[in-house]
Amino acid sequence: MSVSFNEDKLVMVSVMGQIVHPSFPGLPAEPYRFAADGTGFLLPTYGGIVYNVSVGDSAFGWMADCIHPGVSVSLPADTSNRGLNTFACVGNDAMVMTGEGKGTRGVVTGKSGRFSEQVIVHFPEEARKKFAVGDKIVIRSCGVGMAFDAYPEIYMKSLSPQLLKALDVTEKEERVQVPVVAKIPAHLVGAGAGLTSEGGSIHLQTTDRAEIASLGLDKLRLGDVVALEDYDSRYQHGYLREAVGIAVIGQTDGPRAGYGPGMTLLMTAIKGRIEPVLEKSVNLVDLLGIEA
Repeated sequence: MSVSFNEDKLVMVSVMGQIVHPSFPGLPAEPYRFAADGTGFLLPTYGGIVYNVSVGDSAFGWMADCIHPGVSVSLPADTSNRGLNTFACVGNDAMVMTGEGKGTRGVVTGKSGRFSEQVIVHFPEEARKKFAVGDKIVIRSCGVGMAFDAYPEIYMKSLSPQLLKALDVTEKEERVQVPVVAKIPAHLVGAGAGLTSEGGSIHLQTTDRAEIASLGLDKLRLGDVVALEDYDSRYQHGYLREAVGIAVIGQTDGPRAGYGPGMTLLMTAIKGRIEPVLEKSVNLVDLLGIEA
């Protein structure tokens, strides 16, 4: 049976972001960065309009450093941007309000944290050609405050009602079962540990390629739903035995140590309340009916 939650009590409110220009921090070494082996590199990174990488594509193999598929939005004012990054939830509807692409509908697919703090929104590839940096995008945010009626100890983060219902979460023996495509062991969780779980991202670190391949994690796609083993993300991300997090792959791989595909947290609990169930395909493309 499906698990009931407080959908009728959730508030839907508008948040707005602007398509943000790609940027680099103002450090002496920029724009160059360093891979895990010390090699300098210069690759596209977060921000802007990405024309040829979308949800459903592989999270690996791109000449990029944790690129955001689709469109990245943020606001220049820190307090407003924090509101955008906190209240926008994966699965929320979005609409372009200005420019040649005005009226185009999209969907929130992830978030990026620390240094970028952007919300990632999918729009059809053909529509992206009409967009420009600075275009305003309104998101109908809904999901903050969501909770299961019978499992208040399970925390939901950045998760929309639409996506929760599409996941078809069930319950068994006082546990909530959530379908995922892969389980990520705690020793492979990298950047983002120790930071807030209310927004932003946490990364699957991929320097040990043999380990990644042995676990089949090199097959992950953007939009895949995964489980974080022994990770407690109720408030900040951190290691805790028997805790489980559920997340979605929102960004591509990158060459830096501690980094790899960025994940946006959706759900977390301690003491085995969440039981991930492996399935062949659990991706936002199918769950939300995303149009390429």
